[in-house]
Amino acid sequence: MKKTNKRYIAALVVGLSLVAAACGSSDDAAEEETPAAAGGELEGMKGTMPLVALSDEFSSGMNEFWVAAGNAELTDFSYAAEAFDSVMLVALAAEAAKTDGSALAGEIMNVSRDGEVCTEFAACVELIKAGTDVNYEGVSGPQDMNGNGEPIKASYGVLTFDATNRFDYADAEYILADLPESDFVDLEPPTVERAGDGVLKIGTLLPETGNLAFLGPPEFAGVEYAISLINAAGGVLGKPVEYVQGDSGDTSTDTASTTVDRLLGESVDAIVGAASSGVSLTVIDKITAAGVLQISPANTSEKLSTYADNGLYYRTAPSDILQGAVLANLIAGDGNQSVYIMALDDAYGTGLAASIGKNLEAAGVTVLGTKIYDPAAATFDAEVGEVVAANPDAIMLITFDEGSRILRTMVEQGIGPKVKMVYGCDGNMGNALGENFDAGE
Repeated sequence: MKKTNKRYIAALVVGLSLVAAACGSSDDAAEEETPAAAGGELEGMKGTMPLVALSDEFSSGMNEFWVAAGNAELTDFSYAAEAFDSVMLVALAAEAAKTDGSALAGEIMNVSRDGEVCTEFAACVELIKAGTDVNYEGVSGPQDMNGNGEPIKASYGVLTFDATNRFDYADAEYILADLPESDFVDLEPPTVERAGDGVLKIGTLLPETGNLAFLGPPEFAGVEYAISLINAAGGVLGKPVEYVQGDSGDTSTDTASTTVDRLLGESVDAIVGAASSGVSLTVIDKITAAGVLQISPANTSEKLSTYADNGLYYRTAPSDILQGAVLANLIAGDGNQSVYIMALDDAYGTGLAASIGKNLEAAGVTVLGTKIYDPAAATFDAEVGEVVAANPDAIMLITFDEGSRILRTMVEQGIGPKVKMVYGCDGNMGNALGENFDAGE
């Protein structure tokens, strides 16, 4: 890891110690809770996800829109704001570039930073038409883009499961993180030319099915709500934005590739997704080679930070370069001296595991082992058995929806969250985890 990143880790310690004080140390947890105490088996498990305190205006407005469209009310808002901002950035970039062609990708960074601040689409467009550089401040945070297409600022929420095996977003503790200027890179303009037709058409590559399907509803809601507001404000380039929905599935299927073929066949200008970094890596070449912008609301793998993407890949979720430091300092700040990491075998899982591991060692915490597992495995008895044998102070779970089955196995083997400090991350920190655990799934 670069020395700059180590300095960055040190800068986070003060903020994280405040979080640790609010959430309690591992010693405090041991005094207040015992394995035999009443409450849900996930009580005390905590983790992080990119998160800001969403305004009531945004969350209620999106929910009303979503329900009116015939959907169930949202109870989980994971990555809804990032999906919303992905669409807003694409639309504003198209206005700035005066085209829905591939050249719009070169304006994403420009409309996200170093200009006059604006927060509403109509106000931003008015400034752009007046020749003013704009700095769109999104509902998910500043969205100031680095030249490699990812945010240089991030807000993480620390969420803790309670006795109902759920958490309340209102109880989140927030950590702000910034990439050091030494890690800033220049913009890579799009290298594939594709002409526009004057109508911005956005497709989605988001999880209707697969191991991240629990993220689908809030992400789809964010995209569709943004498009509705944009069109109500007059659309883009004087015409309504068109929308084509698509399923990403997961890496165990070819759903994403099939969806991308369909979206490209329907001449979309931008694709929002995938949620999974591993899925994005299976289709990014196909998308960007076609001169189409890909922008993900949830990809966090470090591998995408330096990927050869023809200047056409962006993401509104921060890289795991930041999340790895945040999680490591959270674990260390809780007083843990040793950790065992379990991570699913894909680009996201292995990358975040490596980032957390390096940062833990730098913080003086011993990593007793890192188990990279097959998320499609029928059982996780053997993997959890290795953790039991290692007997760490804390366990870091980097999972998708199979995390509920891993946690059930951990409880059965006596190392659940009521016995050990257990930590999650953006891949599993949703209330769907508790719902699946309760349902035995």
